[in-house]
Amino acid sequence: MSRFVMRVLAPLRVRRAILGRFDGRYVTRADHRQDVRDSLWEVQALKREVAALRREVDQLRQRAASTSRPSTDPALAAKVEDAHRLATETASAVDQVLQAEVLIWQAIGSIREAGGPEKAAP
Repeated sequence: MSRFVMRVLAPLRVRRAILGRFDGRYVTRADHRQDVRDSLWEVQALKREVAALRREVDQLRQRAASTSRPSTDPALAAKVEDAHRLATETASAVDQVLQAEVLIWQAIGSIREAGGPEKAAP
């Protein structure tokens, strides 16, 4: 789709007012790229946290396997069950975030291949 650009002589004050209005209403590509970079940084930080949590879980499993007698305390069993539920919910949420990141990068790739965003016809 081609763009229609018309040049008109206009006083500087009017031109600044119009450009200021456009800048205030639309997100620039630079701002959008920065938002994507910030999102990617947050996802990478989450990846590091998940990796640290997995290491900690593995250490706890090894420690639990090394103990000779299992605990019969019902309060402890409830805490363990609650911790397992929270860990499972957290893993599911992080998985959804990572899937959303993949979708975002696929959309960015398709936009780059298409040559940029196109305006919809009114």
